[in-house]
Amino acid sequence: MQDICTYQIEVRGQVDENTFNATSPLQIAVVRMDTAATLFTICADQSGLIGLIRHLHGRGFVLLSVYRER
Repeated sequence: MQDICTYQIEVRGQVDENTFNATSPLQIAVVRMDTAATLFTICADQSGLIGLIRHLHGRGFVLLSVYRER
């Protein structure tokens, strides 16, 4: 549970990286954004990932995918 991994997360809609990072428990890096979805990466352990998913949910984002890079 303490392993730090890089995750790719895709959500519906657009996420402004600077605005999101100002209020997020973790810092994201946007990889791709279009009108339909935003793909970003984070480095976190599993509890950090869960915290970020809760933060996304609280801000009304719909989760499309979560992928752990190896």
